[in-house]
Amino acid sequence: MQPVRYHHVDVFTDRPYSGNSLAVFPDSRGLTGTQMDRVTKELRHFESIFLESASGDHTHRARVFDLVEELDFAGHPVIGAACVLHALAGTGGTERWTIHLKARTVTVETERRTAALYAAVLAQGAAEFLGTPDPARREEIAAWFSLSASDLDPKLAPEVVSTGLRYLVLPVRSRGLAAAHIAAGDLETKLASLGAQYAYLIDAESLEGRHWSNDGAVEDVATGSGAGCVTAYLRRHGRIQDGEIATLQQGRFVGRPSKIMLRARGGGTDVSVEVGGTVSLVGEGRLDALPE
Repeated sequence: MQPVRYHHVDVFTDRPYSGNSLAVFPDSRGLTGTQMDRVTKELRHFESIFLESASGDHTHRARVFDLVEELDFAGHPVIGAACVLHALAGTGGTERWTIHLKARTVTVETERRTAALYAAVLAQGAAEFLGTPDPARREEIAAWFSLSASDLDPKLAPEVVSTGLRYLVLPVRSRGLAAAHIAAGDLETKLASLGAQYAYLIDAESLEGRHWSNDGAVEDVATGSGAGCVTAYLRRHGRIQDGEIATLQQGRFVGRPSKIMLRARGGGTDVSVEVGGTVSLVGEGRLDALPE
């Protein structure tokens, strides 16, 4: 068996050992989904991405796994993977990549800044606005995150938004953001009652957010897919302007502060989204043995 090589990068940061770590497998030919899942759990990054070259220059198919399951779409793995591909290409300047994921096909523009630092902008495409929960459920929804209705933003309503994954965007006050954690119970089923898969809490005043796995066991450092939904939400509700670049903070509560670039174009329910950030190349590795 040939060794399987991978790259360790930190996404949404310009410093190694900050931001959101990621394992990138540039050539995953021959690996099964079961093997990818077990490798991801072995390496213990929040997510791993497995690439295969597809027809067309700078075009790849990708599969993304977190510590629980395979994901139809993800932001930080795609951004990290594109920067690794740029580094492997050995070129300077900018490059453009097409990545085919289960949920949608996206483009990523990368820029080489130094030998170990790249930047990328992911065009997530058009957002879907999938509904606002009944206001009578505010207290119930707040309790899912160990909060009360008074911890929610009184000016902004929760809404389900998708740019590939369906997030409940839940605006909270700053005190609510700090106090939040997933309460005991089946959050996945509760979110499904709203048509959502995941939840992202956002303090719209300071532009800082938090996201957890649905069992509450792991808090994500920086969530590219969630940030895309937040971007669309903020644009729809006039909190950012058409084409304006804003910065979303995440990761402070787990000691890995991250910065995610946001930009939305359009207005109302016709909004397209870009998210981006810097990527630090940390190291390379190889697997000499694979799971059966």
